Amino acid sequence: MAHLAWDRGGTADFASVDGDRVHLLSTHSGAPGSRIEGALAAGMRVRVKVHGCKRQAASELFAIEGRLIDASRALREELTGLARSAATPFT
Repeated sequence: MAHLAWDRGGTADFASVDGDRVHLLSTHSGAPGSRIEGALAAGMRVRVKVHGCKRQAASELFAIEGRLIDASRALREELTGLARSAATPFT
Protein backbone atom coordinates (compact mmCIF):
# COMPACT_ATOMS: atom_id res chain seq x y z
CA MET A 1 0.00 0.00 0.00
CA ALA A 2 1.31 3.44 -0.94
CA HIS A 3 2.13 5.99 1.73
CA LEU A 4 0.44 8.96 0.06
CA ALA A 5 -2.65 9.46 -2.10
CA TRP A 6 -2.42 12.55 -4.31
CA ASP A 7 -5.44 14.86 -4.50
CA ARG A 8 -5.26 14.78 -8.31
CA GLY A 9 -5.16 10.98 -8.37
CA GLY A 10 -2.32 8.52 -8.10
CA THR A 11 -0.08 7.52 -5.22
CA ALA A 12 3.46 7.95 -3.93
CA ASP A 13 5.90 6.36 -1.49
CA PHE A 14 8.46 8.28 0.55
CA ALA A 15 11.97 7.05 -0.30
CA SER A 16 13.78 9.47 2.03
CA VAL A 17 13.08 12.40 4.32
CA ASP A 18 15.74 14.80 5.61
CA GLY A 19 14.13 17.65 7.53
CA ASP A 20 11.88 19.33 4.98
CA ARG A 21 13.60 17.70 1.96
CA VAL A 22 11.79 14.65 0.57
CA HIS A 23 12.30 12.11 -2.19
CA LEU A 24 9.24 10.25 -3.43
CA LEU A 25 8.46 7.55 -5.95
CA SER A 26 5.18 8.58 -7.54
CA THR A 27 2.74 7.25 -10.12
CA HIS A 28 2.33 10.84 -11.40
CA SER A 29 4.93 13.42 -12.34
CA GLY A 30 5.26 16.89 -10.89
CA ALA A 31 6.68 19.84 -12.81
CA PRO A 32 9.57 21.68 -11.13
CA GLY A 33 8.18 24.63 -9.19
CA SER A 34 4.71 23.11 -8.86
CA ARG A 35 3.02 22.39 -5.55
CA ILE A 36 1.37 19.03 -5.15
CA GLU A 37 -0.88 17.91 -2.31
CA GLY A 38 -2.15 14.67 -0.90
CA ALA A 39 -3.03 12.78 2.26
CA LEU A 40 -1.48 9.94 4.22
CA ALA A 41 -3.57 6.90 5.12
CA ALA A 42 -3.70 8.30 8.68
CA GLY A 43 -5.37 11.45 7.30
CA MET A 44 -2.46 13.87 7.70
CA ARG A 45 -2.21 16.36 4.81
CA VAL A 46 1.08 16.64 2.87
CA ARG A 47 2.10 19.52 0.60
CA VAL A 48 5.30 19.37 -1.49
CA LYS A 49 7.00 21.98 -3.66
CA VAL A 50 8.67 20.06 -6.48
CA HIS A 51 12.36 20.77 -7.18
CA GLY A 52 12.87 18.01 -9.73
CA CYS A 53 11.14 15.05 -11.32
CA LYS A 54 12.58 12.20 -13.40
CA ARG A 55 10.97 9.08 -14.87
CA GLN A 56 12.57 5.94 -13.47
CA ALA A 57 14.23 3.56 -15.93
CA ALA A 58 12.15 0.51 -16.85
CA SER A 59 9.30 1.72 -14.66
CA GLU A 60 6.10 3.74 -14.78
CA LEU A 61 7.18 5.64 -11.65
CA PHE A 62 8.62 9.12 -11.27
CA ALA A 63 11.32 10.13 -8.77
CA ILE A 64 10.26 13.45 -7.26
CA GLU A 65 12.60 15.60 -5.19
CA GLY A 66 11.04 18.42 -3.26
CA ARG A 67 10.47 20.33 -0.06
CA LEU A 68 7.65 19.95 2.44
CA ILE A 69 5.44 23.02 2.81
CA ASP A 70 4.12 23.96 6.26
CA ALA A 71 5.00 20.56 7.76
CA SER A 72 4.58 20.09 11.49
CA ARG A 73 7.12 18.20 13.57
CA ALA A 74 4.63 15.34 13.95
CA LEU A 75 4.22 15.09 10.17
CA ARG A 76 8.00 15.10 9.56
CA GLU A 77 8.44 12.33 12.17
CA GLU A 78 5.65 10.28 10.56
CA LEU A 79 7.21 10.67 7.10
CA THR A 80 10.68 9.77 8.38
CA GLY A 81 9.26 6.53 9.79
CA LEU A 82 7.53 5.74 6.50
CA ALA A 83 10.72 6.38 4.52
CA ARG A 84 12.75 4.11 6.80
CA SER A 85 10.25 1.30 6.38
CA ALA A 86 10.31 1.67 2.57
CA ALA A 87 14.09 1.95 2.01
CA THR A 88 13.62 2.27 -1.77
CA PRO A 89 16.77 3.27 -3.69
CA PHE A 90 16.67 5.77 -6.57
CA THR A 91 18.11 4.86 -9.94
